[in-house]
Amino acid sequence: MKRRELLQKSAAFGLFAAIPFPPCAKSSAIAADLNRSAAKAGPLKPPAHGSIPVAFLVSEGAVLIDFCGPWEVFGNVMLPGRQDPPFHLYTVSETLKPFRAGGMQIVPDYTIETAPAPKVIVIPAQNNDSQAVLEWIRKSTKSSDVTMSVCTGAFLLAQTGLLAAKAATTHHASYVELATKFPELHVMRGVRFVEDGNLASSGGLSSGIDLAFRVVERYYGREVAAQTAFDMEYQGQGWMDRESNAVYAKARASANGHPLCAVCSMAVDVRSAPTSAYKDHTYYFCSQDHKAQFDGAPAKFIAD
Repeated sequence: MKRRELLQKSAAFGLFAAIPFPPCAKSSAIAADLNRSAAKAGPLKPPAHGSIPVAFLVSEGAVLIDFCGPWEVFGNVMLPGRQDPPFHLYTVSETLKPFRAGGMQIVPDYTIETAPAPKVIVIPAQNNDSQAVLEWIRKSTKSSDVTMSVCTGAFLLAQTGLLAAKAATTHHASYVELATKFPELHVMRGVRFVEDGNLASSGGLSSGIDLAFRVVERYYGREVAAQTAFDMEYQGQGWMDRESNAVYAKARASANGHPLCAVCSMAVDVRSAPTSAYKDHTYYFCSQDHKAQFDGAPAKFIAD
């Protein structure tokens, strides 16, 4: 089951409001991790002339807000006295075949063979993880200023091997899964986004908007980024304070008789949820896939 399906399923149960997030202050561990990555993410130099090429890697199942949010950010940047747009935006896919994303039909601008070399790459949550796509990410990242994943797009970026021994984040429901599948990756909880060299990753869904503002800031300064946010009537502060996702640093706990999936912490329907027994306790899951992950290494999920 894909991340989007999990969110829709849980929302349909109407249980999110019944299961509170624990209060979570900014921790010294988060601050230390942010200091580690921030030291590697200084200002970026924009070209003297022309636009910065931004490639949005998309495929079947791409989550709309993951790439449309950043698209709007980059597309709304304006520089006084300048004719050319600061960013040139285009979509890239393995083929030019139209596909569905969030019910919309998307027609890619370029294939991975014909796309212009990007300086910024945006990788949303999506389905295609073919070897050709992974190789395109590896090759293009060699010359990119920023290669950024949004939400569970971090899994696709991690599959390239580029995130090995680096810090990254993802949707809060996928922290454990990302850390389990890629143990060489340092998964950071409770942060809006993470930067490590020319790689960056954001938390879930709307977090990609903040990471895009951060990229704008690195190229053109805070004043330009803030003006863009003002023009868009965007009041979020996450692009200036990565710790604003601290509420997700600690996993949610079951409350009021509503159990959570032992793998992703999503609310589940006890009437139909798969279950497993471990050490005299019953654990519930949002899907058979997460039950299988738990059954393979239950101690990892309980300890977490």
